[in-house]
Amino acid sequence: MMNKNSGVRKLENIIYGVHPVTEAIQAGRELEKVIIQQNIHGEWLPEIRKILGQLKVPVQYLPINAMNRISRGNHQGIIAFLSPIQFQSIEAIIPAVYESGESPLILVLDRITDVRNMGAIARTAECLGVHALVIPARGSAQINADTIKTSSGALMNIPVARSMNLKLTLIFLKESGLKIIAASEKAEKSIWQMNLTDPLALIIGSEESGISPEYLRFCDEKAMIPMQGQVASLNVSVAAGMFLYEVTRQRKL
Repeated sequence: MMNKNSGVRKLENIIYGVHPVTEAIQAGRELEKVIIQQNIHGEWLPEIRKILGQLKVPVQYLPINAMNRISRGNHQGIIAFLSPIQFQSIEAIIPAVYESGESPLILVLDRITDVRNMGAIARTAECLGVHALVIPARGSAQINADTIKTSSGALMNIPVARSMNLKLTLIFLKESGLKIIAASEKAEKSIWQMNLTDPLALIIGSEESGISPEYLRFCDEKAMIPMQGQVASLNVSVAAGMFLYEVTRQRKL
């Protein structure tokens, strides 16, 4: 269903046009991302870019033909995707966890681009007491209706922090007293050999490429899941669940 006057496609949570997008920002609506037409000029553009940068909203630039396919041509060079969740600040989450008397458990997702995997991971994380998910602003699956459905609603309950710079986020986590552990099939230690009761941030990478090398150097340790079969790897959501279960098991002993 479409409201042509306001520039909103309600069922798809898409807003298009300069004034509707500006109004959404002023109203404090959470934006998943914004698409701006390539090579467009306008008095509105510098201010919009500045505000989106301050709000840490990912911006993508596309040719006009691609944008026309999304909004049927009535976009004025800008399209915004509303987020179904309210993103939170990791800088606010960590102190709150410490103040509650708990040991932080943060799950960092690097290049998880499949919404089904994202949803499944969120569902398991919420069940096993993860305090927050951290996802990069770019190169990650969108949190949309499909992701929330796959998560069985868990994404409406677990805090999600969107990071514009994952390196800086990892530095903040380390400075906040969290141990950074990378899930890697190439690790020498298994999850059974590690102490996972300390404040912890676990990084999970994509099935295809694993964790980005630029983030691995921030890790204190690497851990792998012992396996006996012929298949050398697990689905990323299954692997995340096994890691998190071991963390929970150790913390409940």
